[in-house]
Amino acid sequence: MSRCLLVVPTRSGVGLTSICLGIVRALDRAGVRFALLKPMGQTGTGQANPEHWQAIVRLTTPLEPPEPIPQAEVERLLGLGDEAVLMEKVVQLYQEAAETADVVVVEGMVPSPEIVYSMQLNVAMAKALDAELVLVGTPSHSDPVKVADDIDIAARAYGEVTGGQVRSCILNKLELPVTVHADRSVESLASNARAVADEHTAPYVQALENENLHPLGLIPWLEELDAPRVKELADELGAEVIHEGSWLDRRIRHVTVCAATVRNADEAFESGTLVITPGDRDDVIMAASLASLRGVKLAGLLLTGGLRPNARILELCQHALETGLPVLMVQEKSYSTATTVHGMNRQVAMDDRQRSELMVDTIANHLDAEWLADLASSTREQRLSAPAFRHQLITLSRAADKRIVLPEGDEPRTVTAAAICGQRGLARCVLLGDPDKIKAVARSEGVDLPDNVEILDAAAVAERYVSPLVELRRHKGLTEAAAADQLEDTVVLGTMMLKLDEVDGLVSGAVHTTANTIRPALQLIKTAPDSSLVSSVFFMCLPEQVLVYGDCAVNPDPSAEQLSEIAIQSADSAAAFGIKPRVAMISYSTGSSGAGSDVEKVQQATDAAKEKRPDLAIDGPLQYDAAAIREVAAKKAPDSPVAGRATVFIFPDLNTGNTTYKAVQRSANVISMGPMLQGLAKPVNDLSRGALVEDIVFTIALTAIQSKQAEA
Repeated sequence: MSRCLLVVPTRSGVGLTSICLGIVRALDRAGVRFALLKPMGQTGTGQANPEHWQAIVRLTTPLEPPEPIPQAEVERLLGLGDEAVLMEKVVQLYQEAAETADVVVVEGMVPSPEIVYSMQLNVAMAKALDAELVLVGTPSHSDPVKVADDIDIAARAYGEVTGGQVRSCILNKLELPVTVHADRSVESLASNARAVADEHTAPYVQALENENLHPLGLIPWLEELDAPRVKELADELGAEVIHEGSWLDRRIRHVTVCAATVRNADEAFESGTLVITPGDRDDVIMAASLASLRGVKLAGLLLTGGLRPNARILELCQHALETGLPVLMVQEKSYSTATTVHGMNRQVAMDDRQRSELMVDTIANHLDAEWLADLASSTREQRLSAPAFRHQLITLSRAADKRIVLPEGDEPRTVTAAAICGQRGLARCVLLGDPDKIKAVARSEGVDLPDNVEILDAAAVAERYVSPLVELRRHKGLTEAAAADQLEDTVVLGTMMLKLDEVDGLVSGAVHTTANTIRPALQLIKTAPDSSLVSSVFFMCLPEQVLVYGDCAVNPDPSAEQLSEIAIQSADSAAAFGIKPRVAMISYSTGSSGAGSDVEKVQQATDAAKEKRPDLAIDGPLQYDAAAIREVAAKKAPDSPVAGRATVFIFPDLNTGNTTYKAVQRSANVISMGPMLQGLAKPVNDLSRGALVEDIVFTIALTAIQSKQAEA
């Protein structure tokens, strides 16, 4: 399974994309299979548009990155309160990128005046992707202790995600005494930077480590990295090109306004300098030409005031121009032009391979290569986040392509859910009921039912199920008249359709009780060959991960033997949906700290479950806090293989289970999917009568997946 590095900035202007590309280069050098992802597009102050981002990625890597989610779509979903849907899209992009990668580098969002929700979405992505965070900062002052303190303050905002563990960080744009020469190769520039920087970074390393921050990289500021070509300047200013020269090779490292006489401005004529001067300053133009003839590679001449040089002067300077000196002209005055030049966008141009390579190599040279290489080989159990779980349900249910009957066909939430399932391809739903009522409900809800949603007239088809029902219940003395009466209940009718393999699953309960849904299933579908009872689980979509709660809906007071079977059923359900089962048998006592018949029942159930399934991690009795929280587990059950990291919670009775799931659901605003029934020969699932449309949609998806898994 791929490891995810989410790279997030502590503030704007840290060079986030450059850092991500540097990490990718370092992974490539270490032989680690990598992928790069920018889940959400971002435009605005200092931001590269998605096309520019993709071009730079293609320029420096062999990757063909997926297109980010457009910023407009991000804001639309946030405006609708659909952050969960947005995160599902992020997970989908991530999984596409991660198919052939050991490590996926994910670029977070940068704060800006236009985007006030960047931090919120970075936290959401960290949870959704179960990512390891890398924070990127830049020094705002020269004191290493204060720099480290700034990074630590930013890191604490992600405390819930990092769990207080050592946090990795990269400090970019450190102003160190690194000498750069314009004629040096990319390789020598990058290696020279490393050699000099290593001598001056020790105070920063110590300060960061003192704040429990792992210095993954300390990147020096290179003048060359911030040197755009003259071509980019011309494009940004909309300048008139008098002489193009070597404008794709000449880089702007310094800018000077030449207002003084040439005698007093000789320092302006140095390699890499852009000389700004009025177009009628023949002396400056000629001086620049003489410098060029002597081998000084000026960045270029930028003539201001809309003053075109004298033709005779240009003729005299022709040999100098042939050395590659670019000459541009703008209408603005010199000092306003200089201000514009200093404030120009200095991001790497889409076709600037040299600067891109220098940027990426310099960063890669200063990263902890050993730590990055270990990412692919080290083991880290990943948590299944709620968005990842929801995306998995969508993917699996689409692949299953099952026909699911909905006996409450004219219930408004059910009609809407069926339409969503049809539109998203999650299942082929059958709405059972009066067609006129169903269509009227759809109109009143503003729902367009797609062609793959079927409306079945319950009254018209019930008669053909009378004889099969009588045959199934003949041993109970069922007559045809009584069977016809029972089939007026659409839940019974839908269950018969499932029994006869006309549909693949059934979902009910939006208006019916749990007993109404389960009783026909127990009578007609019956339990699976390896099950002696039917139980239920809820998938509790907590912010950090998805947990399984059982049994919270069916068995009021199971015996120890029944409780052991519920534990095994629930563990298998968890595994079937991508959650590694670690089963906590919940009680009011941890281990032998308490006594009583209820504790003894849980202990007996734990022993029985372990005996039946020694392959499962099962422990109990455990109090809820000991099962869920590492710090509590360390004190109450230090030797437990489950305590502190349980993923499946088995409650001793319905009173405890139902109360707990509702308390967590409502108090923590947690989405709970279910109850999903376990132990039946075919999938039947019950809904809470307070179910939201979203709950029904995902219960239909769960049912479709159960059907597919039952086939396997």
